[in-house]
Amino acid sequence: MGHKVNPNILRIGIIKTWDNKWYANKKNFSKLLHQDIEIEKIIRGRLADASVSHIEIQRTANRVIIIIHSAKPGLIIGRQGAGIETLKEELEKKFHEEFSLSIREIQKPTLDAMLVADSIAKQVEKRVAYRRASKMAIDKIMEAGAIGAKVNCAGRLNGVEIARTEFFSKGKIPLHTLRADIDYAIVHAKTAFGTIGIKVWIYRGDIFKRKSEVKVTTK
Repeated sequence: MGHKVNPNILRIGIIKTWDNKWYANKKNFSKLLHQDIEIEKIIRGRLADASVSHIEIQRTANRVIIIIHSAKPGLIIGRQGAGIETLKEELEKKFHEEFSLSIREIQKPTLDAMLVADSIAKQVEKRVAYRRASKMAIDKIMEAGAIGAKVNCAGRLNGVEIARTEFFSKGKIPLHTLRADIDYAIVHAKTAFGTIGIKVWIYRGDIFKRKSEVKVTTK
């Protein structure tokens, strides 16, 4: 099961929650869902170099609240807030709704699966050896305090004719333990030989809920 189910989705309602939080009836659900996908596509396109991990979207009666989690908030905000204002105006012009944008800084980028996978993908696109990029990423993850890490590279690795899959791992990744705080991400690297898929799993410890308090323990 651990190899076939997204670890983030498997833990929703247990130790994780949804990134997009809103309610809609049958008539508007499809429209708002596709709008969320388009909003995320626009933001990721404009902020490709800003180390964006994930985007939260919340909707009220007359406003769309967007929270962008990034390792480089200054790059998004821009000089005197010009960058974020430009992005807000672009979204309002396209979707004809009122938007509210806020940025949250990621304190430890090396423990964020999306940022690590994106870093490996960019190195592979620049012709860095995938083995070297993956092993260096795992070493940095473990140095940052993770209990376990795993990287999977799949595709025409090194430009060979037959596609294959290679795993690199260190520590442990308890995929079936639902209280285990496992961050997961997949990113595609566009190379001259085709697309290479890069998956990253990071085990950061266990989460226990007691009396409405969340306690994180590491081993």
